[in-house]
Amino acid sequence: MGWIFLVCAGIFEVVGVTGLNLILRNKNIFSFAVFVLGLGSSFTFLSLAMQSLPMGTAYAIWTGIGTVGSGVVGILFYGESKSLARVVFMAMVLSAAIGLKLIS
Repeated sequence: MGWIFLVCAGIFEVVGVTGLNLILRNKNIFSFAVFVLGLGSSFTFLSLAMQSLPMGTAYAIWTGIGTVGSGVVGILFYGESKSLARVVFMAMVLSAAIGLKLIS
C-alpha cells in the first residue's frame, strides 16, 4: 500500500506545482485551490507512504515523480523546451527512482 500512496503523493505534487504555475499566470480562487489541494494531498499521501517505506526512498521517489511529471506537464501544456538534454536528464531521474524501487 505504501507504494500506491507514494505514487498518489507524486501525482498530487505535480497538481500542486501546476497550481503554482496557474497562480503566476492568473491569480484567482481556482488557481489557489489547485495549489493548496494539490500540495496538501501530496503531503498527506507522502506521510502515509512513509509509514511503511524508508524515508530516503520515499522522498527520492516523491521528488522524482514530481520533477519528471512537472517537466512533462510543462512541455505538453506550457510550451517549455523539448530539448534532447532535458529529456535525457528527466529519464535519468526516472531511472534513478526505478532503481531505488528495485533495491528497497
